[in-house]
Amino acid sequence: MKKILCYVSFFAVVALVRGGPPFVTDDPEPVDYQHWEVYLASQYQHGSDGASGTSPHVEVNYGVLPNLQLHLIVPEAFDARSGGPRHFGLGDTEVGAKYRFFEEAGDRPELAVFPLVELPTGDDARGLGSGHTQVFLPVWLQKKFGSWTTYGGTGYWINPGAGNRNWWLTGWLVQRQLRDDLAVGVEVFHETAQTDGGRSDTRMNLGVTWDLSDTYHILASAGPTLQGPSRYQAYLAFQLTFGPAGSSGGK
Repeated sequence: MKKILCYVSFFAVVALVRGGPPFVTDDPEPVDYQHWEVYLASQYQHGSDGASGTSPHVEVNYGVLPNLQLHLIVPEAFDARSGGPRHFGLGDTEVGAKYRFFEEAGDRPELAVFPLVELPTGDDARGLGSGHTQVFLPVWLQKKFGSWTTYGGTGYWINPGAGNRNWWLTGWLVQRQLRDDLAVGVEVFHETAQTDGGRSDTRMNLGVTWDLSDTYHILASAGPTLQGPSRYQAYLAFQLTFGPAGSSGGK
């Protein structure tokens, strides 16, 4: 029973992990100084043994200093095992800080680190949290070519707990600005095994960002597993970006 609860909790927690919305892969570009990004979002992950995700979660990013962004996610999580009870409640809280070391210049790409800490605020016995503090240590790169942007990187998850393993996440994305208000992108990301006896997987997402205005935005993505246990995931968010009058907002 203990191993089952650990697996269920792990599945729910992984479903909460996001990168640069609407993708899992993140970019190195922090929010502008004294600007805000606020997301009301929901994500969903479905596998052979059921579904998990958030309904919804709130994400807040703030440019506290030039090149430094603070980050917070507070989720309302759900866990619905096949043939089992459905659970809803507070999930694990995510806090972090993105620091950009280099801006893009000539042939040099943009580079940043974005350490994250998952705090065990969710009930692991109900599949809504891990029951342990987890840490993610990634490095992200980005380069732009006209209307095209490509970014990605890799990071190491410190994943304590009985039956768990530390693991690597590696992802890369290509995105094109089709119009001033519309961008589409595709990512591929790989996760090494995260539990004893677990399997690695490789997944992809197709995503879109639609700017309704300088302040209001809609973001969405979805995709399947390419290698590993069969599953698919989806993400949908309404985003607000704002900051001091007279300066550029968002990222």
